[in-house]
Amino acid sequence: MKLWGVTGWKNTGKTGLMERLVAEFTSRGLSVSTLKHAHHAFDVDQPGKDSFRHRQAGATEVLLASGARWALMAELRGAPEPSLDALLARLSPVDLVLVEGYKRSPHPKIEAYRAAAGQRLLAPDDPTIRAVASDSAHDLDRPVFDLDDTVGIAGFIARELSL
Repeated sequence: MKLWGVTGWKNTGKTGLMERLVAEFTSRGLSVSTLKHAHHAFDVDQPGKDSFRHRQAGATEVLLASGARWALMAELRGAPEPSLDALLARLSPVDLVLVEGYKRSPHPKIEAYRAAAGQRLLAPDDPTIRAVASDSAHDLDRPVFDLDDTVGIAGFIARELSL
């Protein structure tokens, strides 16, 4: 599977860019999966639901299944957070995996940047960031795309990964 990341600080447009890239690559006939890193506790489950109750009771994994989808939730219960590689190994094979977050992992990435977020640009200090998608101009040693240029960004990623 080919792997590409979207990274950047909070509120810089990462999720919107991910959403547009998934739509663009799937419209090109590629199968795409996503993996997102959260820096905080999160819950995809609701208190009172059966699966929530199963997890609260101590289940290590809870798999929900229906005619439309299935989801597997795993509780770490104090174990260390799995590595990106360990998580990728759990995915079914696809043409492209887009990863949101994982700033410090060695896979190739594009940085989403919004000036209004008030954070410094990561790219100058990170060679794994191969391009920047921004709402402002930057003088860098790698390509800078308009944050909304989904087709151009997807074309760059496709060339980089030989898709």
